[in-house]
Amino acid sequence: MKAPSGRQRFNVLGALNALTHELISVTNDTYINSDSVCKLLLKIAETSTGIPITVVLDNARYQRCKKVQEYAAKIGIELLFLPPYSPNLNLIERLWKFVKRNCLYSKYYDKFPDFKMAIVNCLDKTDTEYKRELDSLLTLKFQTFDKVQLVEG
Repeated sequence: MKAPSGRQRFNVLGALNALTHELISVTNDTYINSDSVCKLLLKIAETSTGIPITVVLDNARYQRCKKVQEYAAKIGIELLFLPPYSPNLNLIERLWKFVKRNCLYSKYYDKFPDFKMAIVNCLDKTDTEYKRELDSLLTLKFQTFDKVQLVEG
């Protein structure tokens, strides 16, 4: 079975419009950090039509840091942080799972640029070829539980 050797990185940081499913993303070959998040927030603000923007984030340090919070406030974006360990509440996680299933699982890319291109091509088709499938996947319906007991430790 072929497998890649070494470690190369291709990061995608994305924001998904919960209603239109429009994807805005930034990519890099190094690491995602607070600068990456600020770059994404700027791209989101630039596409704004003047309506208030709320960006839902998980609790990664580079998203929750003071720099990102101050930058978001400066450009008029509200940040809403999900509870820890709740990726099921983050709509973008469904998109990442879709991308992995469609272009990464059980596939081997001989060259790193081919790997990157497969991901980029998949993301580029979210508004066209994959739109119907993603519209049913990216709904705002989340599983809830009626009788929940919290156990404090």
